[in-house]
Amino acid sequence: MDDATPDADADPSVETESDASGAADEETEPDEAETDAEWMDPADERILEFMQSEDVFEPNQFDEAGICPANFAAYRCRELAKYGLLKRHMPGVYEVTDAGERYLAGELDPSELAPEE
Repeated sequence: MDDATPDADADPSVETESDASGAADEETEPDEAETDAEWMDPADERILEFMQSEDVFEPNQFDEAGICPANFAAYRCRELAKYGLLKRHMPGVYEVTDAGERYLAGELDPSELAPEE
């Protein structure tokens, strides 16, 4: 039992580091391709796509769907709303705007958007 515990602890750590390095390399290329503006996060497109299938969306649904943690989704939703890709109906409830729809259709360059103050 004692032998299994150190091995179990050691193996996941080594695998995690290897996986993290490999995942970082794999994610670097898609992240660069998926991030269309400096202010954007690679998860933003997935967030918008998921929200496109919903009329009004709460960030905790991302956690339930396994896309990203609710608190990260909430932060990204606020950022996407600041740039006009989402509309905030009330705290925590968002909807994809016409601009967000155009971005997902490839008709809008988000690097040209300015944050609304």
